Amino acid sequence: MQKYVRDGKLVVLGIAQEQHPARNRLFAQWHNIDWPILHDPINLMQVAGVPIEVAIDEHGIVRSMRPKAETFEQDFIDKAFSPAAAELPGKRVKATRPDLAALRRRAEQSGSADAWRELGDAIVLWGGSAKVNDAIKAYTQAIEVKPDDGDANFRLGVCYRMRYESEQRTPADFQAAVDHWTRARAINPNQYIWRRRIEQYGPRLTKPYPFYDWVETAAREIEARGEKPVELKVLPTGSELAQPDRSFETGEGDIKPPDPQGRVFRDEQNLILMEVTVVPPHAKPGQTVRVHVTLRPNSKKKAHWNNEAEPLKLWIDPPSGFEVQPQLLTAPQGDKPETSETRRLEFEVRAPADASGTAKLSAYALYYVCEDIGGVCMYLRQDIPVTIVVDRE
Repeated sequence: MQKYVRDGKLVVLGIAQEQHPARNRLFAQWHNIDWPILHDPINLMQVAGVPIEVAIDEHGIVRSMRPKAETFEQDFIDKAFSPAAAELPGKRVKATRPDLAALRRRAEQSGSADAWRELGDAIVLWGGSAKVNDAIKAYTQAIEVKPDDGDANFRLGVCYRMRYESEQRTPADFQAAVDHWTRARAINPNQYIWRRRIEQYGPRLTKPYPFYDWVETAAREIEARGEKPVELKVLPTGSELAQPDRSFETGEGDIKPPDPQGRVFRDEQNLILMEVTVVPPHAKPGQTVRVHVTLRPNSKKKAHWNNEAEPLKLWIDPPSGFEVQPQLLTAPQGDKPETSETRRLEFEVRAPADASGTAKLSAYALYYVCEDIGGVCMYLRQDIPVTIVVDRE
């Protein structure tokens, strides 16, 4: 293919259905891919599976879907295409930035799900994260009109995750993203892109492969070439790096809870803010979910971690019959005595085969946190409620 490009016989353009565009750029840099790659986080192309190779001739006409490599040169590269009269476009249209105000008026006047979804699409692709709240409102309107709109549900999930990774985040955004991705998959279980987005953050038992285990290797090899790797503003989480595992082995031996009697003072000032996300949001009996616990120092109170003491610990005490792996987690310390980074811990829960309804897990975090810079440092506990919904249907 590179030979055809060098000889001027072929122009290559990629389109990636990826939540994070910087990861596309890092992958392309790693493999020396120099052709343009368009970012389609909302799957506007409605691709059901990847990869797809499309051969488009010099007239802009699709000549082949999934062309065969062994006959590609004969069937496409060295072939001159003359469009039939019916294929000749009456007028070439230049792509321009959409008129968002006009699209909004159309949606408000028609009230149709399609119009609201198309407004959301335009806002995401042309407005970016700065306009994500407007996109969320548009997709929400589309779903209110047509609850079984799978595209709108998936794209709303993308927007919630986009907002979660911005300064506009709300604590419920990640769970909202997962909930809408799950609804989209329920509407169309054959949609590959939707299923993969849930698996990206889900348990190891359902992962087809580790999604981003290549990131560290890519950065290291790029640096070895004397280049600066593309910076990732959103680093892969534990679930995105995890290897698939078809077994569920707790195997931790006789571990002891770090505060069995609950004697450590509670964080009543909310110096550390907590979020919980369960992926997928519902489990079947005998199946597994992955729980994401996010802990952020409260910036309004200028709180920060004390890294000169014991590290943050998370203990999970499951109800009878439920299994947890791991049951005790420890977060890495910061590289300075006082830091204020977000800390994320993940564990997996398997429901018993006879489970149904809602189960409550008792979990708590223990950490050293300080008030303001140079302020009082305390060893505190925060109880973390985790709800697992088991659906037998």
